[in-house]
Amino acid sequence: MPDAQLPEHAELVAELQGLEAGLEPCELHGSLCGYLSGGGKHDRRTWFAQVMADPLLSAPDAEGALDRLYSASTRQLESPDFEFELLLPAEGRPVSERGDGLVAWCRGFLGGFGLATGAKPPLSEESEEALGDIARIAASDLSYEDPEADAAALEEVSEFIRVAVMLLHSDCVLGPRHRRKLN
Repeated sequence: MPDAQLPEHAELVAELQGLEAGLEPCELHGSLCGYLSGGGKHDRRTWFAQVMADPLLSAPDAEGALDRLYSASTRQLESPDFEFELLLPAEGRPVSERGDGLVAWCRGFLGGFGLATGAKPPLSEESEEALGDIARIAASDLSYEDPEADAAALEEVSEFIRVAVMLLHSDCVLGPRHRRKLN
């Protein structure tokens, strides 16, 4: 397993569920990724309080589930090899659980992104479209009638979200960083 991948999926999800952070693991990961993609402050000790909008929360334990989630997510978002992945229920779980996890992930992403960027982030036209699409998915009420077709559609939408997040991260984080290097 390459360094940038999320820590063991099932183990991490179980640990995150046990934290009682007020968010499901999917939504928490979405919030973190939205915050980082929007240019939120990269700080291993304060990210959780920032994302949860509660300055009284203590720093995540070193090498605990939250710390590992932060480390892997930052590495993935910064990876030149497009290694970013969403933390969703495992493929073996029912499609309804995975679909609901994706909707929760998108809700979390929008919240974290908004915390980092404010009301009017400077986005390219493509990024504005991608953000709008993530918002539509976050507001979706999914129905599941054909598990096989639904699973295939879920994979396509998940891949779209993955690419959209990398585009937003590029606009809000990588682009400004590159412009600062040129000046």
